Amino acid sequence: MKVLIVDDSKIVCNGLQQILSNIAGVDIVIQQAHTGKDAIMSISESKPDVVILDIRLPDLSGIDVLADIRAKRLSAKVIILTNYPYPQYRKKCEELGADYFFDKVSEFEEIPILIKELAKNKHKNVKKK
Repeated sequence: MKVLIVDDSKIVCNGLQQILSNIAGVDIVIQQAHTGKDAIMSISESKPDVVILDIRLPDLSGIDVLADIRAKRLSAKVIILTNYPYPQYRKKCEELGADYFFDKVSEFEEIPILIKELAKNKHKNVKKK
């Protein structure tokens, strides 16, 4: 399963990468992008299964990246992970097709649990084919 982490904080990216890489039995190819433009390019090139996306980026917003993903009809699951869990952002992300929306402060620990579940489901789907 390919995971792309999009966050302007290298500390957050590296921390997520370390946590996700240590999930037992899960084969995850992880890439990072630190700007919206890098994210759009990386998504087009690597075709990730999952994008973990911050809202606040130095150039484009994560909302712009989400809109681009959905406009291109890409099948990637999009997980919004933000320090700005305001209702208006949540609503906008849901309208644009985000699959999940998490607060970095209070829900960060949900990410590895969700990634395990997504990987398990992907593995089941591959076996069925």
